[in-house]
Amino acid sequence: MPINTTATINTGTGAVATKPAAFYNKVLLKTLRARSFQHEKFAQAKPMPKHAGDTVNFRKIGVLAPATTPLTEGVTPTGNSATITAISATTKQYGDFIEFSDVVNFQLVDPVLAEYSKEQGVQASETKDVLVRDELHGGSSVMYAATRTSRVTLAVGDKPTVDLFRKAALTLKKNKVKKINGKYITYITPEVTFDLLDDAKFIKAYEIGQQNKPFIEGEIADVYGIKFVEVENGKIFSGGGAAGANVHSCVMFGEEAYGVTKIEGEGDVEVIVKGLGSSGSLDPLNQRQTIGWKINAFVAKRLKEEAIVRIESVPSNA
Repeated sequence: MPINTTATINTGTGAVATKPAAFYNKVLLKTLRARSFQHEKFAQAKPMPKHAGDTVNFRKIGVLAPATTPLTEGVTPTGNSATITAISATTKQYGDFIEFSDVVNFQLVDPVLAEYSKEQGVQASETKDVLVRDELHGGSSVMYAATRTSRVTLAVGDKPTVDLFRKAALTLKKNKVKKINGKYITYITPEVTFDLLDDAKFIKAYEIGQQNKPFIEGEIADVYGIKFVEVENGKIFSGGGAAGANVHSCVMFGEEAYGVTKIEGEGDVEVIVKGLGSSGSLDPLNQRQTIGWKINAFVAKRLKEEAIVRIESVPSNA
């Protein structure tokens, strides 16, 4: 991971000390691992070579229909043709920084920089999570609670039900979407969890089928061939429903439904520390210092529209 090799820190005694920026880098990465943001977990990873531009191509292989026509002895059949669809995505840079004045006292283990590097670790991780989430929830296949036909018609009382999720799973099955380790994955908000745990069909299946099953992080249930995973950054369309109701969007998907990319050999996040006086004549009195982060190349992309279904509703506690 490329980072500045040193950072100039005010010791509070009028002296200037040099501390490796790698210290702050380790604090940031530790925080990234500690938080639970799930949306990238099941993405198809696509590393990009360095110096290869800003566009990445995912490839989608076309489905071959069953060959039900018998072969004729001595006759070569017509054969088939391969269909490969290139799905392009352009990577972007993301980042942020915080500026501190020289009155901040960086003594001992520099608590201010250390604490803010933790917070920036959360910010960087959540940035990626939200980018992936928004891409996932932009698909064309959507179902609405209470037989509604659009988001704007969803109203208070149009709660999520397990039957709605079963219909979504049926859609994926009809589309011949492969499961992930034998299950379809569904990201849901805590408010949707609350209502599902009041659904009699959900509870019955939960009680029968939960024994001795390993859970993944955030999973609340494994029923009807669906793993329900509660996510910290669930998608909510604030005021998107009838009379300004908040519409909660859940997403169900199968194998290789979406992908993410990063540059090969590079860490996801670059930490950048600029010490007092590092700006030269732009900071003549050594009054400003910054700590920031940057993601050099990242993009999330839906790869198979037929492998993703969005389920929208208005939970009772929306």
